[in-house]
Amino acid sequence: MTQPPPRRAGGLPVPSRRLGRSARMGGLALGLAGRAARDGLIGLGRGERPDRRDLLLTPANLHRVTDELARMRGAAMKVGQLVSMDGGAVLPPELAQIMARLRDEAEFMPPKQLKSVLTAAWGPDWLRRFAQFDVRPVAAASIGQVHTARLKDGRSVAVKVQYPGVARSIDSDIANVGSLIRMSGLVPRGLDLAPLLDEARAQLHAETDYAAEAAHMTRFADLLDDDPRFALPRPVPELSTGAVLTMDFVAGAPIEALQDADQTTRDRVVTALFDLLLREIFTFGLVQTDPNFANYRHDADTGRIALLDFGATRALAPWVPSAYGALIRAGLAGRRADMVSAATTLGLLDATLRADHRDRVIAMMETAFYDLRQHPIYDFSDQRLVQTLQAEGMALAQEGLAPAPPPADVLFLQRKIGGLYLLAARLGARVALHDLLERHLP
Repeated sequence: MTQPPPRRAGGLPVPSRRLGRSARMGGLALGLAGRAARDGLIGLGRGERPDRRDLLLTPANLHRVTDELARMRGAAMKVGQLVSMDGGAVLPPELAQIMARLRDEAEFMPPKQLKSVLTAAWGPDWLRRFAQFDVRPVAAASIGQVHTARLKDGRSVAVKVQYPGVARSIDSDIANVGSLIRMSGLVPRGLDLAPLLDEARAQLHAETDYAAEAAHMTRFADLLDDDPRFALPRPVPELSTGAVLTMDFVAGAPIEALQDADQTTRDRVVTALFDLLLREIFTFGLVQTDPNFANYRHDADTGRIALLDFGATRALAPWVPSAYGALIRAGLAGRRADMVSAATTLGLLDATLRADHRDRVIAMMETAFYDLRQHPIYDFSDQRLVQTLQAEGMALAQEGLAPAPPPADVLFLQRKIGGLYLLAARLGARVALHDLLERHLP
């Protein structure tokens, strides 16, 4: 896990009561609206006709939103990342900027609040179970923070501690953040946020269930037990509860550090991760859907890739791998009708799309598959295709393209595929995707 530098040396308490969290979100919305109204009146006084969206998305307002969501954590911090997984529409760079900063600037609990959480989970004498416990976290994210410790028997462990009040505030947080996003004008007009927010709510409830995450972690450790490319922790049951998850500590450096590695190492690591993703889809039917780079580490001494954080694990409905396989087979063969049929089954094409928009989305798919056909060894450092597709996606969004989101399994799977693509591009890897697909496709 990466170690984002905390902005406050002593940590920042997590607001744990729903009423208090709602009041903070309400105050944030009123503050943004008030500033926009004031700036609008000033503009009118100068004879200008300021745009409402421009008034809301000022640098000062963006900083305030980012700072407040980082303070709130929980669903208030994470929902924007899930909302950004829309069904094909491209969100503006302002929202991407907020989410990128939130990933890097999560606050952590001060020691006093941490102690109260662990006392509630383990009892007042919990510290006696450890030979050493580092109260300063090595990572802090939206749902919880991670500490390192050593047990009395000498084992090194990682302890994932959930922020207090996060689980019971999910529903109200999502409603409040949804209202804030709608007010801000950050999403393309016509995009129906309700289904995305519903999926965000369900996913976040699942991610706060640390007992379920422990079960997923064990399942993946069993599935990959004979694969020397990967290292996975296993939970420590006697020190795990619904809100605290203790697991083996797995060594390794941040995966992004491989940017400085040789080409062969980068290619090997990214190939292994794509191979794993295809196994998850077509063999396991079980996918860890969170693409956060912090969920991967690399041990330079052993060459193994550590896999961390299984809170966002989903069991795929049986029809999803079948439809994905049909889509890829048809796309690689250039069979347009079959590709469109499979994409429609997956919900990637919406019957409500305008005919011209539908044709352009299909053309984007064909362009992507054509590029894949032309490059059996795919060079992720070449960003020309991505730039072309992003430009077309932005143009469609500005024209009002706002398709209904696909089914949840597809939505979260698309999220994982996109995240792995970004990692491959960051590392400038070259991968024999044709060979991998032929090996795994049904």
